[in-house]
Amino acid sequence: LAGSQGAAPDAFEQSVAQALFDLEATNAELKGDLRDLYIHGAAEIDVGGSQKAIVIHVPYRLRKGFQKIQQRLVGELEKKFSGKDVVVVTTRRIMRPPHVGYATARPRSHTLTAVHNAILEDLVYPTEIVGKRLRYRQDGSRVFKVYLDPKDKSSVESKLDTFGGVYKRLTGKDVVFDFPVQQDA
Repeated sequence: LAGSQGAAPDAFEQSVAQALFDLEATNAELKGDLRDLYIHGAAEIDVGGSQKAIVIHVPYRLRKGFQKIQQRLVGELEKKFSGKDVVVVTTRRIMRPPHVGYATARPRSHTLTAVHNAILEDLVYPTEIVGKRLRYRQDGSRVFKVYLDPKDKSSVESKLDTFGGVYKRLTGKDVVFDFPVQQDA
């Protein structure tokens, strides 16, 4: 566990880090992969009703390593923290737009839109996003719909509310996750 900005980790982050350490010690298939990985932080988020989700923030450089073992890791952590969905999100930085007089350009990957899209991709991983729709209603409100790959419907369907709640908490945007309707030809 490496705290961001030198802050000491709180008790919940310590418990998540201890769970990862225990997994490394006891689980033979995850041991080699977990040895070089660490987390930036963890948070428990209320996603509606009595349901809670655990969001684990990982460094950008270790993203691929976590994605390689994410399904097994999330499964084991959900067993350990019973009744809570576990989501792994990469820590990313949003840079402000350059002002007049500044010679530095901002990378596209550090824009607000790019970071929010990347968080969306991280949330639903390993499922792929097959479509996004932003619908403006008559009263001016917006509905952001994200369509996920239908082949993963059975494994992901129970987590759709969790994804929506975590995305709302991280970005402040409401989102509805759905699966596209299959048309018979």
